[in-house]
Amino acid sequence: MDVSHLLDELNEAQREAVTAGSGHMLVLAGAGSGKTRVLVHRIAWLIQVEHVSPMGLMAVTFTNKAAGEMRGRVGKLLGIAPNGLWIGTFHGICHRLLRLHAREAGLPETFQILDSEDQYRLIRRLIRDMEFDEGEFPPRQVQGFINHHKDEGRRPDEIEVWDQGFQASQVEIYRHYQAACERTGLVDFAELLLRTVELLRDRPERLAHYRQRFGHLLIDEFQDTNTLQYALVRLLAGDDNRLFVVGDDDQSIYGWRGARVENVQHYARDFSPLVVRLEQNYRSTGTILEAANRVIDHNDDRMGKNLWTEGEPGEPIRVFAAYNAEDEADFIIGRIEDWIRAGRKPSEAAVLYRSNAQSRLFEQALLRADIPYRVYGGLRFFERAEVKDAMAYLRLVHNRDDDSAFERVVNVPARGIGQRTVAELRQAAGSRGLSLYQAAVALCAEDALAARARKAVGAFITLIDGLAGELTDAELGPAMDRIIQATDLIEHYRGREAPDRVEAREENLTELVRAAETFSQPFEDEQAGLSPLASFLAQAALEAGEHQAEHWQDCVQLMTLHSAKGLEFPLVFMAGMEEGLFPHSRSVEEPGRLAEERRLCYVGMTRAMELLYMSFAESRQLHGQTSFSRPSRFVGELPEHLTESIRPGLTTRPAGPTSPQPEDGLPPLGAQVRHPSFGDGTVVEREGQGANTRIQVHFEQAGPKWLIAGYAPLERLS
Repeated sequence: MDVSHLLDELNEAQREAVTAGSGHMLVLAGAGSGKTRVLVHRIAWLIQVEHVSPMGLMAVTFTNKAAGEMRGRVGKLLGIAPNGLWIGTFHGICHRLLRLHAREAGLPETFQILDSEDQYRLIRRLIRDMEFDEGEFPPRQVQGFINHHKDEGRRPDEIEVWDQGFQASQVEIYRHYQAACERTGLVDFAELLLRTVELLRDRPERLAHYRQRFGHLLIDEFQDTNTLQYALVRLLAGDDNRLFVVGDDDQSIYGWRGARVENVQHYARDFSPLVVRLEQNYRSTGTILEAANRVIDHNDDRMGKNLWTEGEPGEPIRVFAAYNAEDEADFIIGRIEDWIRAGRKPSEAAVLYRSNAQSRLFEQALLRADIPYRVYGGLRFFERAEVKDAMAYLRLVHNRDDDSAFERVVNVPARGIGQRTVAELRQAAGSRGLSLYQAAVALCAEDALAARARKAVGAFITLIDGLAGELTDAELGPAMDRIIQATDLIEHYRGREAPDRVEAREENLTELVRAAETFSQPFEDEQAGLSPLASFLAQAALEAGEHQAEHWQDCVQLMTLHSAKGLEFPLVFMAGMEEGLFPHSRSVEEPGRLAEERRLCYVGMTRAMELLYMSFAESRQLHGQTSFSRPSRFVGELPEHLTESIRPGLTTRPAGPTSPQPEDGLPPLGAQVRHPSFGDGTVVEREGQGANTRIQVHFEQAGPKWLIAGYAPLERLS
């Protein structure tokens, strides 16, 4: 039998994994090492060479898209569709099993899957029915509590209750929630897994059937499995079936949603598999790989591997020290412009960051440069719900007749103003020719609303009028901050969403305050007589109205480091490499978090194919205060011989006798100067000639400023 088509395009380690004989296998697949190819060829090898029926194989991956692509590639290798092969996600396969054996699992045959939002609404209703305070028992928090215990395989009666107060009440809500689901035939995502594990555990004849059928189990992305998924794998494997597990403990970055990186080591301990390391990388340059290896070496308890390539060493990793966040964004977008001018595609460039809130400055700089972009897997900054909510409040404070702003926030956070009351306000506004706000004031004054509605609407009017009175002369940053605090927006999200989502929204609102603080009113707006507040609102609306590039357009990619996993780009920028930002400040306090942050850095670095930049800002503006940060420890873990430091002004163009003096007699690069308003600073950039030369001065207190050299009131200090 000619099997050359199954082996010819594989390297030695890949062939070893694909052709492995009896026993279990652990394939430690490094970034860019061809793990999907190994899985696909392994399935084809089992079917074509070992004559395993496709019905005797179960392959599990983590997305439906990946499962579909894998099935297609297997069919192409075999020349026929692998009918009977079970391939899908854990949730998809469990759903299939439960449909086949619903009655045995204690479910109605017509059971329905409860998505996350429906689950939230059911939990919220139960909290109200049980007369608990939503402030003390936020529905999202309770939802997380229930799903966490389900993922760990625990029913309400199996939870150890260590206090008779808050925790005991959460367990009681879980018990009522489960009863409601049983009564109405509803199954949430975590229940799909838990119910399947219970079915196989409690029905020996059913477990024996599937153990006999699936003699080969192939599991992808094993480092992302949770406790329940590992339990399911152990049940199906039994003592006789062969497990083929592919994973990379160095790329486990989802601990915050239940993934257990230790499952890789538990598998090695429980099954004693043959271990094959896929270390040859087909993506990145030698320099990038060596640097990534040295960074991840600082983590303990690794299975261990060392990525290498037959390709060129490539260029050094560029480390850029920016003066502030704006300087960082300008530098990165400037390099992207250079890349495009050199004939490369915008889509070959990606900007990666730890927090979604960091996207704003890059979006602004790309818009200024007229470079199309997409925020991968997310919304642009001014399109995010929490930003739109806060801006709607600001709009309404500025202009009480803004009906769209009124409708957006009149009941956000919930204050007892329902759709019926809003409909009454709309009817009154339409019939009297008033704005919604004016109609609300009129109906409250006339006692024309029901008592409860009148009280809620009156409180809303008082809130908006009070903010308007406070913010008349306030600067934009403090005004934005005051609105966020006075309206309890953060508490609103905290009561509705999971902690990681709340953290992201809070970061975005902090960035919105910073955007307001640093807003520089365009000259044309000032000439048109717009106030700074009106100008800020106009600019925000214009930015929100600038649509992202379409999916088919060639555009720069902006994304979080978590979103970047599985992707690759010739040019990668890792921004915000500062202690407290990346690694995140909380990672130092929580066990295991720092190691996961380092793995996230490793993932980011190995997205780069040709060029990798890492940047950090010496200072960032937060709530009106300049925050000074140290470079990330991950930058410090880069070997010096693999990096090239880039710094604006002095570092790249030293001052002193070797610096060319300008013939126009104006301050040269590196000159120390003093400005009557901005204080002392250093000349770091020059554009043009003569009296109209523009110079950029980095002031010690005010940061970088562009000035017209011939007219600026500068005193030369050196």
